[in-house]
Amino acid sequence: MSRRRIGQEAFSFSANESARRSSLDDLTELIDWAAIEKHLCDVSASAKGEPAWPPLCLFKALLLAVWYDLSDVKLAEALDDRASFRRFCGFSADEATPERTAFVRFRRHLIARGLDKTLFDAVTGQLRAKAITVKTGTLVDATVIASASHEDNEAAWSKHRRRKAVFGFKAHVGADAETALVEEVAVTPGNVNDGRAGSQALRDVYADSAYRGQVFGSAVVARGGRPKVVQTSAWGRPGDDTLRRLKAWNWSVNRVRCRFEKIFGTWKRSYGLRRMRWRGITKGALQVRLTATAYNLKRTMTILRSATA
Repeated sequence: MSRRRIGQEAFSFSANESARRSSLDDLTELIDWAAIEKHLCDVSASAKGEPAWPPLCLFKALLLAVWYDLSDVKLAEALDDRASFRRFCGFSADEATPERTAFVRFRRHLIARGLDKTLFDAVTGQLRAKAITVKTGTLVDATVIASASHEDNEAAWSKHRRRKAVFGFKAHVGADAETALVEEVAVTPGNVNDGRAGSQALRDVYADSAYRGQVFGSAVVARGGRPKVVQTSAWGRPGDDTLRRLKAWNWSVNRVRCRFEKIFGTWKRSYGLRRMRWRGITKGALQVRLTATAYNLKRTMTILRSATA
């Protein structure tokens, strides 16, 4: 397979642009991208008769699309125009950059090879080593993401209490309770019950009241963990302190679990995950895992900066 060679020309950015270091330059140095590229060595997202773009530059471009909430068209335009985007992806100042259809073909190859989970695990594994802490527990929660279209046959309706029903998918997420780094992601139709998604994490597992019941609790215990789930009621006798103990328990769980609101808030408010971009559960899972990967990279940068401050 023939591939283009990028970054071969001298980086001829102006003096002002070269001196203006961006957060993307720090992200370039955060992990070993060569180790990530090994998982992409067999991917060739080229059009017929054209050399393929290096897959690592396309993967980095998809991360840019998440961080800046860009469509394929806007991503191609920004990559052609912005010096910091070019440096992050490995392009020199004057060479050509991928057109929007290159990103479409690249995503298709990632889905066909099941590389979305492989890449998420590879990046997250490196980041966990960077932001190493003593693991105290796991957060689990789920969020509903609207489908790209009501004609998506793989989506389903989800209704939660007094909230408006949403037609879409549900992202079930496990995160480290200390660092808030996302460790596990699963995507299901929107009507799958939260508590039946299970948990792959050990130690204390913090969850909201949707995870009450024996199915989730037994799955956590079987993996050596302890379920710490918000409760809506408790048995007691008149005059005892049952209500006080119930409030104290829920406060201790919610004090840790509330960190999840920041994760989902960032995904939906800043990274464009209010709605799926494409139809189908496999494309939806790719979008969610790309978002989780992009979030973990930025989150690790924040942790490392706080540690050195």
